[in-house]
Amino acid sequence: MKAPLVKQASGQRPTPRLGFLSALPLYLALPVVVIGIWKWADIAGYIKPYTMPPPEKIVTTAIEFWKEGALQNNIAASVIRVGEGFLIALAGALLLGIGIGLSKKLDMLTGIIIQILKPIPPIAYIPLAILWFGIGESSKIFIIVIGAFFPVLLNTVEGIKNIDRRFIELTRVYEAPRRRVVTHVILPGALPFIMAGVRIGLGNAWICVVAAEMIAATKGVGYMLMDGRNLARPDMVILCMLIIGIFGKCMDDGLKLFSRSIIRWN
Repeated sequence: MKAPLVKQASGQRPTPRLGFLSALPLYLALPVVVIGIWKWADIAGYIKPYTMPPPEKIVTTAIEFWKEGALQNNIAASVIRVGEGFLIALAGALLLGIGIGLSKKLDMLTGIIIQILKPIPPIAYIPLAILWFGIGESSKIFIIVIGAFFPVLLNTVEGIKNIDRRFIELTRVYEAPRRRVVTHVILPGALPFIMAGVRIGLGNAWICVVAAEMIAATKGVGYMLMDGRNLARPDMVILCMLIIGIFGKCMDDGLKLFSRSIIRWN
């Protein structure tokens, strides 16, 4: 079966596009090389098991915790926290971002405080979160909301401000209702920026939940990571790091596919 052709400018020959199966070896090449070097260094004695366990030890540790049910429980706790905090941040950021993008007065009113709060890392809020909400779920959700809020907000505002003004003028010529202008022109035009902010915000949410769980939690991937440090088990630490990376990538890939499906014109 021939590979699909990518259309190019007239006068140029179309080039074949790599399919998923044909691109898979290239996609996995670097991870395989890294694991191979890791294993070679272990066999050669360049790394010690108590500082850097061999690759197969990570696999056996994952199987061990899976059979105990600890792995599923900790992953589920982190995923639920990320989902709750991210949805709250998404709703608030979209509402405020659309308002700022459409209203110069609201933009001026909120400009200073947003510029002051934006550079503060979410981890810096952890002491306040514990003082305000205790060490329960609310403090962790709060940290996630802070981490995911600003990327979505700023990208929403930027997306609305970058819409071609000719489209807005055209809606005025046809005297389109304000609500239809927002839903049919402004939001679709800003959607590429919004989805970019959503992807960044989701990544920040994962960073924040792990940081919050490392400080005050009884379950979660971050708690499991700190437990591995306290028990001097690098296999647990590396396993948790891989879980964070894999779940973060899977969620980002899901958002990327969703973005392509709703922004077909981009």
